[in-house]
Amino acid sequence: MKVAVVGTGYVGLVTGTCFAEVGIEVVCIDIDQKKIDNLHKGIMPIYEPGLEEMVLRNVAKGRLHFSTNLGDAIQGAEVAFIAVGTPPGEDGSADLKYVVGVAREIGEHMNNYMVVVTKSTVPVGTSEKVRTAVQTALDKRGQKLTFDVASNPEFLKEGAAIEDFLKPDRIVVGTSSKQAEETLGKLYKPFTLNGHPVIYMDIPSAEMTKYAANAMLATKISFMNDIANLCEIMGADVNLVRKGIGSDARIGHKFIYPGVGYGGSCFPKDVKALIRTARENGHDMRILEAVEAVNEDQKEVLSSKVVKHFGEDLNGKTFGVWGLSFKPKTDDMREAPSVVIINELLRRGAKVRAYDPVAMAEAKHQLADTITYAKDPNDAILDVDALLLITEWPEFRMPNFDVVKKLMNQHVIFDGRNQYDRHELREMGFTYYGIGLQ
Repeated sequence: MKVAVVGTGYVGLVTGTCFAEVGIEVVCIDIDQKKIDNLHKGIMPIYEPGLEEMVLRNVAKGRLHFSTNLGDAIQGAEVAFIAVGTPPGEDGSADLKYVVGVAREIGEHMNNYMVVVTKSTVPVGTSEKVRTAVQTALDKRGQKLTFDVASNPEFLKEGAAIEDFLKPDRIVVGTSSKQAEETLGKLYKPFTLNGHPVIYMDIPSAEMTKYAANAMLATKISFMNDIANLCEIMGADVNLVRKGIGSDARIGHKFIYPGVGYGGSCFPKDVKALIRTARENGHDMRILEAVEAVNEDQKEVLSSKVVKHFGEDLNGKTFGVWGLSFKPKTDDMREAPSVVIINELLRRGAKVRAYDPVAMAEAKHQLADTITYAKDPNDAILDVDALLLITEWPEFRMPNFDVVKKLMNQHVIFDGRNQYDRHELREMGFTYYGIGLQ
């Protein structure tokens, strides 16, 4: 079986590599020549644990290929996945020009029956636009080839994407064709042998499922952050509240950790897109509008605590930052709270020294030379007036606070993830601020 995956970003590269891992012939296609050249050299465009080793292994075995030529790459493929970007417009709507453009190009070059699958996160109704684009291109060629369109949204967590793909909670497939269902069932059989379910549904429901899932998770995060801020006002301990409600099986412990807001490539974009889609159809997503507003405000909570402690003018102050990516185990800084927090400190005249285990290169694209990039965690807090923990990387969990204390000018910690024991730190002489804590 041969599969083509168009797009070598986070979703496309993981998808193609994991299919190759189970013995399927895969061609990953991208218009970015430099990215394809780098992949041929074993240089990854993203950081994802385990991905580089898996790519190199499957390239060596001749199962995984990379190309910029879509026309050649899709020849003989039974399935073509569209996994290109859908960047948000100013109004929050998803930009579908890349998805539709790929669909048109598939129609211009396909020479056999094929299932064209939207893997990108797209609004309800996109698959029909894909179908129209493919059919229009075929009609222009005078070809009578048959094809099917399907929706197969991804549910990958950055930092655990390989495990999520190889051992999925569920696989969602939206299609109206029995032949497409059988083709995708065959493709996903290696991933369902251990009982992982394939859930078949109509295409609009599959498209909506992805948005609904991300919107629900974003809602849990913003709800808990709102509760955390109320806890702080009322003198309650949000960590205890979290344990109390997480024990309820209807709620659960996942995604109820208070912090500095969600970021990344999925939640912000998908919440905005779902709100926009609803408005275009005469419906207001009032809960999601509040979720988005709470999240934007939450990104400013840590810098507000800094200002409350040090004052409005931060000239002459230097702050150490641990963690820049929006979450651990990724170098993704899209919509990262760190950018909002750092920019606010800089706006008030402060200097910033920052360290992240894998996101330093990406941070330089986002923040340029406005901050100092430290070589390690200790270097980031050398002679600083306060430490801000923003991303809860494992290597920040148990620092030697005796060393930390000696390195810092002032002994102030702003813990954006409630990772440290505030009582212990206060006994050591630190001034400690958390989220939703006194």
